[in-house]
Order: sequence, then C-alpha cells, then structure tokens
Amino acid sequence: MVQARKKATDWKVLAVSNEGRLGSKPDYLVTEEPMEIRVAPPGKTAETLSVTMRTPGHDFELAVGFLFTEGIIASPADLRTVKYCELDLPEQLYNIVTVEVARPFDEALARRAMVTSASCGICGTESIDQLLTCTTPVGAEEGPKLTAEVLLGVAEAVRKSQPTFDRTGGLHASALFNEQGEITIVREDIGRHNAVDKVIGQAVMNKTMPLTNFGLFCSGRLSFEIIQKAAMARVAMIAAVGAPSSLAVETAEKLGITVVGFLRDGKANIYTHPQRVLD
Repeated sequence: MVQARKKATDWKVLAVSNEGRLGSKPDYLVTEEPMEIRVAPPGKTAETLSVTMRTPGHDFELAVGFLFTEGIIASPADLRTVKYCELDLPEQLYNIVTVEVARPFDEALARRAMVTSASCGICGTESIDQLLTCTTPVGAEEGPKLTAEVLLGVAEAVRKSQPTFDRTGGLHASALFNEQGEITIVREDIGRHNAVDKVIGQAVMNKTMPLTNFGLFCSGRLSFEIIQKAAMARVAMIAAVGAPSSLAVETAEKLGITVVGFLRDGKANIYTHPQRVLD
C-alpha cells in the first residue's frame, strides 16, 4: 500500500497585521521534495533519467507524464510497470520511482532529460523545427469548441478544486476541461511543468490518449516547454491565467494550438487559432 505523503507542512510564523502589529500564528507550507525518475528498458537494469523537485502526490503520473512528453514513452503500450524503488533508507522509499518500459529508447533523449527542476522544467527540444519532427500540427477542425462565456468560467472551476492551494497559496495547477467547461481532472504541484506532466501521465496510464478533445488549463504563465508537452499529447487548446511567451505563441501558431492567456477576472486574450472560441 502506498503511504500517504504530506502536501503541506505546519509552520509557526510571526505575522504582521494591517495595523502594523506583530503576532504569532500557524501557517502551512507547500511540501517540496526531490523525486528521482529511473527507467528500465527491456533486459536492462534501471538507470536514473531525471531528478525533479516536486510536491508529493500522484508521483507515478508525474514520472510517466515526464517520460511521455520527453519522447521516452510514445504510447500507453510502451508502459509496463511503475513502482517505488525499495531501498534500505525508508525516508527515500517514496522519492524514487522506477518505470519499466516495453521498448528501448534513444540514448540522446535520455541525455536530454537528465536534469530538471520544479522552477523551470526541462526544454525537451531546442527549437520549433525540432518539435515538429516529434509531432504534427493539430487540424483546424479538431479540438474542443467553447463559447467565450464557458471559457471564462474554467479558471474559477479549477480554483474550486485546489484544496492544497487553499491551505498554502503556493501551488500551480493543471487541469483538463471539455466543451461544456467541465473539469475532468486537476493536479497540483509546486512546479508548473510537473502539474502538466501529472495530467498527461494520468491520461497515459488510463489509456485515454490523445487529448485532442480536451482543453488544458495552466495556472501560471505559458512557456515554450508547456506548449511542447501539450503538443506531444495532441492538446488543441491551452488556457492560462498568466501570460504566454513569444516563443510559446509562435510554436502554438505553427502547431495548430489555440492559446488563451490572462484568463482571469472575466477576461482573456486569444493569441492563436481563435476558431475554437465561439461567440
């Protein structure tokens, strides 16, 4: 049985009130711990592929999603087993995940994925052209089509499904939503990229790929790496609370992905492929 891990830690703080007075009170800090991802190809022992700082919870999804978006796993059929590594050090038992895959993988992909962090993720490809060699653009008629009113309600719907954020205020969220604006899955993590990987990993493990019929919500800004991960999962629409970068928009434009930014306070900007947002 998998041991429950704490996503928030109790802490006593010295607080400053609106009147400028000092006083102690309890607070909750989001948990941040390293997780090592190991991969075992057929007939070989497991090797370390990446170490990421993450918030404990849905670790298997995180590992599988990361491997999928990095091209190590190409489909759910490539996945054999996912388990925690049993070590002599009990405190590390749930911080090492081993994924057994059904086929060999490109060593160049493994080298590219060697180092990552919760703050910046890993740039899986260095350019749009390289990304286009791994996937193809989404068709203009593919993907969800939402009314503007439904789209504007997505951020608040996700916010209501973030219990750990309510306690700590220190987590990013990623979620999938359908044409009706219904949230089908929400994952939280201290890292934006990790939250996305958890959502994608859940789809890989449940064999519900590709994700073309869903929109992907992100609580932070949109960078090239987030677009890359979405493209690998065949996501057609990405909506974020924050701003997209220039490279993120340029990449999404070439890949047929609708990018929505600044989705908050009853407003939003649509940067690419607006045909999926209806009046």
